[in-house]
Amino acid sequence: MNSIKVTRFPRDLPGSGWYEILPEPARPKELEGNIKADWVIVGAGFAGLSAARRLTQLRPQDRVVIVDAQPVGWGAAGRNSGFMIDIPHELQSDDYAGGLKKDLEHIRLNRTAIEFAQQAVDDYGLQAYFNRCGKIHGAVDQVGMASLKAFEEHLTRLGESFTSLDAQAMSSVTGTNYYSGGMHAHSGAQIQPAGYVRGLANGLRAQVDIFENSPVTEISKSFVRTAKGSVSAPRIILTVNGHLNSFGFMKRRLMHVYTFASMTRQLSDAEQRALGGDPQWGIVSAHPMGTSVRKLSEGRIVVRSVFTYNPTGETSASQIRNLGKVQDRAFAARFPMLGEVAMEHRWGGHLCLSLNSAPAFGELEPGLFVACAQQGLGVMQGTLSGKLIAELATGQDNEDLKTFRSFGEPKKLYPEPFMTLGAKAHLWWSHLRAGKNL
Repeated sequence: MNSIKVTRFPRDLPGSGWYEILPEPARPKELEGNIKADWVIVGAGFAGLSAARRLTQLRPQDRVVIVDAQPVGWGAAGRNSGFMIDIPHELQSDDYAGGLKKDLEHIRLNRTAIEFAQQAVDDYGLQAYFNRCGKIHGAVDQVGMASLKAFEEHLTRLGESFTSLDAQAMSSVTGTNYYSGGMHAHSGAQIQPAGYVRGLANGLRAQVDIFENSPVTEISKSFVRTAKGSVSAPRIILTVNGHLNSFGFMKRRLMHVYTFASMTRQLSDAEQRALGGDPQWGIVSAHPMGTSVRKLSEGRIVVRSVFTYNPTGETSASQIRNLGKVQDRAFAARFPMLGEVAMEHRWGGHLCLSLNSAPAFGELEPGLFVACAQQGLGVMQGTLSGKLIAELATGQDNEDLKTFRSFGEPKKLYPEPFMTLGAKAHLWWSHLRAGKNL
């Protein structure tokens, strides 16, 4: 592999509520000078940290180094909705369902990832950020109810258990009468993404060197370089999700999508009594383009909605501000009893998808491994692909690896301007079809 100059760096904007409500972290340690290691991992999100943890289990004698362009938990990993999903969750469908055989394979792999995360939670004391409570699919109108019914039928074919919820049951859980019905999938987890990622990194620091605010500017077959230093290592693992394009790989194969969220200030005791319902819960829309809502135990509500196609891999303050109005409307419709509760934090998060929902995974060149393109499922698939790439890189051979690699590689995107025009038109139409679920 020739030396490659990195063309773009993550530039996530301030405002992620998950990060902002955490205590101030310790001062980040930046990479300075030239060091040697057995492994260097680029990216300290779910995939990178999971790869590092698995390497410490498989090669405890090896030196592992992680470098990240931003503080741990600041980037995409700390900006998602925080659902660690085991049942099918195909964002490019009308009801999350995929093919029967493939969905069964995904369920098995997803549960492997959840157990791997659970072990880290137990080892590092991260229970405050990790809740094995499953998730609720919530439907608002006939469109949502139709998607919900189709998905329940698919889960029945898969042999998965769930609890159907009528409007009264949904109101009892959430405190709002907005939902016509729902379905509780009991498995899976909900996390505080920035808290989990930062906690996982802190747990690993005794065995792994982690350098933050150290964007990689150049890589070759034997080193990665930053503005102030370098790491020489015979094996490099890239866990940079959509920024894989910035390293010159998978060009014209990755779709850069953003989704947006707002978090309220902490509700007063009186406001929480007015709302009622359970102390914490999480709802994904029965329609994949609908609004997700989470009620946090500390008395905040998070509203996530709208997907946009951003081929540059970046968003802007104005886009976040403008789309925040959509979340404000969704919040007001669902929680009229809360009046003028203000949103305290707003942010956008970068997703990386492929046309055929295939990951960017494997050994691109001798000694260079990638685990990217998480299909909008960064919590679960990032954890899974990080674990599996460490196993692949250390010469393991198991059924999980064989299955994951059988999903193929990302297909080429359509030529421009048709790709961008088509993606934006598709998202516009999908949002329109979501109806009141948005």
